[in-house]
Amino acid sequence: MNDSASRRVRVRAPELIGKGGWLNTGGKNLTLADLRGKCVVVDFWTFCCINCLHVLDELRELEERHRDTVVVVGVHSPKFVHEAEHQAVVDAVERYGVEHPVLDDPELATWKQYAVRAWPTLVVIDPEGYVVAQHAGEGHVHAIERLVAELEAEHEAKGTLRRGDGPYVAPEPEPTVLRFPGKALLLPSGNFLVSDTTRHQLVELAEDGESVVRRIGTGARGFTDGSAGQASFNEPQGLALLDDGSVVVADTVNHALRRLDLASGAVTTLAGTGGQWMQGAPTSGPAREVALSSPWDVALFGGRVWIAMAGVHQLWTYDPAAETVQVAAGTTNEGLVDGPGAEAWFAQPSGLAAAGDRLWLADSETSALRWVDLDGAVHTAVGTGLFDFGHRDGEAGQALLQHPLGVTALPDGSVAVADTYNHALRRFDPATGEVTTLATDLREPSDAVLVGDDIVVVESARHRLTRLRLPEEAVRVEAVAHRTQRAATEVAPGRLRLDVIFQAPAGQKLDTRYGPSTRLLVSATPPELLLKGEGADSDLSRELELDPAVTEGVLHVSAMAASCDDDPANEYPACHVHQQDWGVPVRLVAGAADRLPLVLAGLDAGDGR
Repeated sequence: MNDSASRRVRVRAPELIGKGGWLNTGGKNLTLADLRGKCVVVDFWTFCCINCLHVLDELRELEERHRDTVVVVGVHSPKFVHEAEHQAVVDAVERYGVEHPVLDDPELATWKQYAVRAWPTLVVIDPEGYVVAQHAGEGHVHAIERLVAELEAEHEAKGTLRRGDGPYVAPEPEPTVLRFPGKALLLPSGNFLVSDTTRHQLVELAEDGESVVRRIGTGARGFTDGSAGQASFNEPQGLALLDDGSVVVADTVNHALRRLDLASGAVTTLAGTGGQWMQGAPTSGPAREVALSSPWDVALFGGRVWIAMAGVHQLWTYDPAAETVQVAAGTTNEGLVDGPGAEAWFAQPSGLAAAGDRLWLADSETSALRWVDLDGAVHTAVGTGLFDFGHRDGEAGQALLQHPLGVTALPDGSVAVADTYNHALRRFDPATGEVTTLATDLREPSDAVLVGDDIVVVESARHRLTRLRLPEEAVRVEAVAHRTQRAATEVAPGRLRLDVIFQAPAGQKLDTRYGPSTRLLVSATPPELLLKGEGADSDLSRELELDPAVTEGVLHVSAMAASCDDDPANEYPACHVHQQDWGVPVRLVAGAADRLPLVLAGLDAGDGR
């Protein structure tokens, strides 16, 4: 056994259980015993979470390179009520091209067994059924691949590695015209252009919204410019018409903006490198030289293309004349904070619509409708934060949405909201401050476009465009309010030791060439919960003081660590940024734990699992 193997802490892995059962296994229920002999990577994810979607993309290459030794198992652990519906999980697994077994765990049973605190979390189980590593957030797959190589060698030598096919069974494809379409655009011709997201294409439909005029893109994941038949996309989403008559496309998983010439069908790249923006990378410059992160929607506002940069909780802009990009609003911290653009917090902005002097946006993870004024300041019309959502009409201050993905400006100055997880089309009227419901029974609506007196809704999970007459009166809906269903962590009032656990991957060390390689940011909801310990610092451990008078709340913790290859002979070592945001619901209880460990990478030595 090598040194790293002998040092490795091993904890027996709890069983994988979930009331929703298994997907992508051909109907078979898997147990850990079925996976013995394989290196198992358990991916705790939920389909609303952009960081979880990034990890799905990171895992694809690992799965491909180690197909005969590694089994990735997704454990779907819902945040929103809609995500606990089994059919919604089935849809998400197809929508995002998940090609490994997925356990639907609507009651978070396995999440609790593994003491998971964040989406996404990756847990590595060795071929003998022991947990050997845990990682929160994205950017860890390079470290997991090194560990997998160690485990393969170690267990090949012991005779405990079992090579061969894994348990994945592909579902039968469905023959629909569109497959989980994302966004739509009304073209000058009267036709519709639709991002056919799961099929990695753009589709032009005739005025009836059903007949296919042409398809743009090969239909396979890729990042290639060229003619309509040669070009390739990777889960495209947002669409906007430019002043020159071309269309800008948010090519989400390629982290790029593309340009479609409507006349010729030719596709070129406007912005992005094809790589994902990470902390420390440039935030402005020549558009083709600056990395982006999961651009989800685009809109022309004030002469620039605004970009809903869902992957880093920001708004960016692209200047078509100068061919440059830059950050316009957001700090990259996830949450709901209004004010000047440079100080605002967003949470996965996913829908944009320009209307006069306002840019409206659907801020999906805070279930909020927000807007940007001409000075770049950010305001909230509906929504309170990361944990409150539901379906409640009335005065905007108490109205609730559930993970909206689209917003559409209406002729009377109001806006329609594609209230995705409520399967509804909602309306906010700035003149009255009222929220109403325009239509229900829309399956995961993600966008809508105006066509005369009608509104055409992208019904993503019904794979179609649906035409509705704009109603004169609102639909009456019984009010429902929800909070994220996660058990609160009991902690002692007063002093609380916060420890973020980070162990650099094998063969790497903390990167201190340009100053501190770690960063910790802490805040709380309500702010009064924290008497001491708020703010940013480079130390990953901190003494907090919690106000005993505030019995419960949420600790918001954001941690970052940078590590590089530990080889003095290598002048240009490969470096990686590890980052995660936690929202930890806490309840203050006398005599409870006075230490809160959060694992960024590694295993907590004090872990009593």
